[in-house]
Amino acid sequence: MYTLKTESSFDSAHFLANYNGKCRNIHGHRWKVIAEIHSEFLFTDGQHRGMIADFSDFKKDLREQTEKLDHTLIIEENSIRKELFFALMEEGFSVKIMKFRPTAENMARYFYEAMQGLGYNMKAVTVYETPENCASYMED
Repeated sequence: MYTLKTESSFDSAHFLANYNGKCRNIHGHRWKVIAEIHSEFLFTDGQHRGMIADFSDFKKDLREQTEKLDHTLIIEENSIRKELFFALMEEGFSVKIMKFRPTAENMARYFYEAMQGLGYNMKAVTVYETPENCASYMED
């Protein structure tokens, strides 16, 4: 089995609604995302001969996904009052609404599915919230 890994980072803020602890407050992270793809086979001809994917495309595609969240406030849908949301938008803040609670676990699945949707044969995605703490997502 062959595996390729690439990583990208972004800065954003989030909070955990209905959480009893410090993370219920808005706080920021330097998120690091590591994506892994795998294959039993390599391309046998053409430009990609001897590869499972072009590293430059793989890196670019992950970077494009992380850039969508760079310098945003990531919030779970319906986790703040509509008045606050509209006030943030009126002030020009970048807010990304997710259908899930923005935990490291859910963010790993988010990036896994985003890269899978681009046609990559995903093995796993690991998301670091801090240099010491991460969560991974992979399918069986």
